[in-house]
Amino acid sequence: MTGTVRGAAPPDAPATTATAAPPDAPATTATYAYAVCRGGDESALAGLPGQAPGAPVRLLRFGDLAAVVQDVPAAAFGEDALRERLTDRTELERCARAHHAVVAAAATAAPVLPLPLATIYRGDARAEAALGADRDRFTVALRRIAGRAEWGVKVYALPAERRSVPAAHTPERRDDERAAARPGHAYLDRLRGVRHERERRQEAGLQVVEEVDRVFAGLAVAGRRLRPHDTNLTPGRGAHLLNGAYLVDETRAGEVADAVRRLRQSPECRDVEIELTGPWVPYSFAEAGVTGAGG
Repeated sequence: MTGTVRGAAPPDAPATTATAAPPDAPATTATYAYAVCRGGDESALAGLPGQAPGAPVRLLRFGDLAAVVQDVPAAAFGEDALRERLTDRTELERCARAHHAVVAAAATAAPVLPLPLATIYRGDARAEAALGADRDRFTVALRRIAGRAEWGVKVYALPAERRSVPAAHTPERRDDERAAARPGHAYLDRLRGVRHERERRQEAGLQVVEEVDRVFAGLAVAGRRLRPHDTNLTPGRGAHLLNGAYLVDETRAGEVADAVRRLRQSPECRDVEIELTGPWVPYSFAEAGVTGAGG
């Protein structure tokens, strides 16, 4: 099938023809979706490299919502190619940072629901159909996060060398005297002491987690306890006791900082480290099913 391309050429110039691609030819680009929003402003997305530098990040409207999308090379973002790239930690981090940069930019213009990393469709039509089928769910979630931000609260047990000395600690001199008089009993006492101290720290850590979660549940409209980090990824820190995410009204940011300050100063928290991160785009609350604080 051929067609004549008519443009600014003079009437006596020879006609230029273009041959359409066969209908079964594979697409050269795919549609990468970053987020869903209501409204949005493409000027906030201008110049972002995203996952494919050179291809503009744009809005793809579906009904009264829009997806933040970008054309990416189909070959590089096919299932096998993408799986291979994302098994490399450096490449995974680069892709995640690029994804977040686009989501964060879009959030400056409207509330956004981040989509998972590497949400890819075979063209705009497929993206519109798939996202449009979830329009009701997106609408509920967008209503919930409007005017709110996510805060991360992490609680770590302090390493042994940084822990406070328990009040019931027996002086080393008395331990030495007991060991000299009854070495077998002293050894068993030390084992029991180590076990009791470990149990005390564990119980104290659980109490701290519950108190921190209680304080933030009182500030938040929704909360989640996420999977703790692998301690190998946090060298120099003790066990990761709490990885909490809390959805809080933007007007209460000052209360969030005050709550963390009070918790850090409380005697109950002397053997833990409390880390506050945020405010973030509410990644942890993109699913419409998360509706209650402390969930």
